[in-house]
Amino acid sequence: MSNKRDFLVELGTEELPPKSLLALADAFANGIAAGLGAAKLKHGAIERFATPRRLAVRVRNLAGEQPEQTIRRTGPALSASYDANGQPTKAALGFAASCGVALESLGQAESPKGTVLLFETQRAGEQTVTLLPGIVQQSLQDLPIAKRMRWGAGAAEFVRPVHWVVMLFGKDVIDTEILGVRSGRETRGHRFHAPKPLNLTSPAAYVQTLQARGFVLADIDARRETIKQGVLAAAESAGGTAVVEPALLDEVTALVEWPAPIAGRFDERFLTLPAEVPIATMQDHQRYFPVRDAQGKLLATFIAVANIASKDPDKVRAGNERVIRPRLADAAFFWETDRKQSLASRRDALKNVTFQAQLGSYFDKVERVKSLSALITRALGASAEETQAAQRAAELCKCDLLTLLVGEFPELQGTMGKYYAEHDEGRAVANAIEEHYLPRFAGDQLPATLSGTVVAIADKLDTIVGIFAIGQKPTGTKDPFALRRAALGVLRLILEQRRDLNLLDLISAALKQLPSALQNEQTVVEVYDYMMERLRAYYLEGASTTAITTEMFDAVLANRPTHPLDFHARLQALSEFIALPDAGALAAANKRIANILRKSNVAATQTFSAALAEQSEEKNLHEAIEALRSGVERSLDERNYSAALVRLATLRPAVDAFFDKVMVMAENPTVRDNRLALLGVVRSLFSRTADLSRLPG
Repeated sequence: MSNKRDFLVELGTEELPPKSLLALADAFANGIAAGLGAAKLKHGAIERFATPRRLAVRVRNLAGEQPEQTIRRTGPALSASYDANGQPTKAALGFAASCGVALESLGQAESPKGTVLLFETQRAGEQTVTLLPGIVQQSLQDLPIAKRMRWGAGAAEFVRPVHWVVMLFGKDVIDTEILGVRSGRETRGHRFHAPKPLNLTSPAAYVQTLQARGFVLADIDARRETIKQGVLAAAESAGGTAVVEPALLDEVTALVEWPAPIAGRFDERFLTLPAEVPIATMQDHQRYFPVRDAQGKLLATFIAVANIASKDPDKVRAGNERVIRPRLADAAFFWETDRKQSLASRRDALKNVTFQAQLGSYFDKVERVKSLSALITRALGASAEETQAAQRAAELCKCDLLTLLVGEFPELQGTMGKYYAEHDEGRAVANAIEEHYLPRFAGDQLPATLSGTVVAIADKLDTIVGIFAIGQKPTGTKDPFALRRAALGVLRLILEQRRDLNLLDLISAALKQLPSALQNEQTVVEVYDYMMERLRAYYLEGASTTAITTEMFDAVLANRPTHPLDFHARLQALSEFIALPDAGALAAANKRIANILRKSNVAATQTFSAALAEQSEEKNLHEAIEALRSGVERSLDERNYSAALVRLATLRPAVDAFFDKVMVMAENPTVRDNRLALLGVVRSLFSRTADLSRLPG
């Protein structure tokens, strides 16, 4: 058998869920990689392929067999293996029998237990062809599939019915059964352009065979780029620039195997609608790409991506134009109908719409949001106009959920509320209604107005606290109320807009607005801890410009700061402190001090007495502390933690001298407690910023 060959596995299915295709493809490849790693099979590059009707993985230069393995087992100690007469004990004989060898063939080795019996042998590695079916099966079993389905009379389960399986190791078929289908070398091309089976001669021929004979672009990344360039070119030919949203591009890529972009048009009268309406119609309902002119104005043009190279493109164009026309006509009707009723007139009807069974209706929710918004505007010193706009926006922020347009286009909630409010409520309230949903996703824009920020924080916090209070906090991958996104949104609003808010107070206030049966104070702690974990992700995943490590974050979190801006200031100070020459030694000293104080029983209220100091190093350290104490405390009160730590860093010589010359745990309890009290002062001054004992040092 050749030492190295390419390996290919392809699973042919009915149309896979487009929004899951990329995740499935990545997970399949990662599963294969993990299986090969666990089997210690050496290989080259791993490539994943995916189209609406297939998932495939190709492994380059896969070893034909596992490397030879050394089996090594240690047995009982030599002293327990033979009795006083030199006869083998039951323990020694049993170990030899378990290894399948005679006692005399065992060796000896040194171990922490002393000299022990040793069994060591070489075992030939298994052939790759015998291992691959299990690796593929396990990878498929581990795919992130929320709900599996069955088909036919078999017991196999997968996200969609499986129709063919290709498994090639070099030019040879690996004969096995995957999900009830026998493997072979036959793949399928495009459903219409190339419906007959296609023989694959080798894994290396996979992509080219499908493209040249099957009218399939199997490489998902190449297909995405082909679609993007085709859409841009079609829009340019139509006199504009295509709006290519990444999420829509991914979805279209997952819907077609042989992309054919084509431009179409719709009636210009629909351009009188708010631009978001025809865009939502095109993108979300039809998977079309909108087109704008050089000034950014929406054109009555769209780019569709067909999954077939038609001999008569005009018919394809006409068909798409025929489909979008009634969609836009419906949207225009909804727009006109909705505007016959003011947004405020829908407010009472929110009482009939349940937000969550235990948390009441949307009317109850907006009342809570209004109350919390008032608290936030006071904390931020908002003007009377900003406060009034925030209060009114809070009252009306969910009313557009009852409109026909939002009923048809849920993704336009907030946006349509803005348009409907502009006529009756004015621009400030309208903008705040739209902005209170921001940020909608990671990296999204933040509200431009204070009123919008206030309502956004209040709405998100009400949801987070309410869902925690009813015991439905996120677990694993399940987050039906999008609390992770809401928590990160609150933190971004506070940090990136420099809003100095007490998060703990806001969580408590939100809890007090819930039904009394749900007001458990433990919820405040749980929500704070949850928010801090989101804050950890914010820093460690690079959303912040400050470079932060896990140890730095934990050092600040030990103080449980209530203001996120204060948390940020401490982290920045710690980042600057770590760059100082004395930082490592001081972190180590803090670690030592923390360990000493933890093991001692000295009272926290114990104060240091200079009169009881027996050595000059004690007095010197105390004098150094007193010399800088007032300046440090002033800096701490002003949240100038960097200045405080820079001053405290000058204590290093005195701290080093103290530990070099002074025996802290003196025999005299009075002297010992006095020295512990001095260390307590050092510890408390440093820990006012962060617990430096948690830093490496």
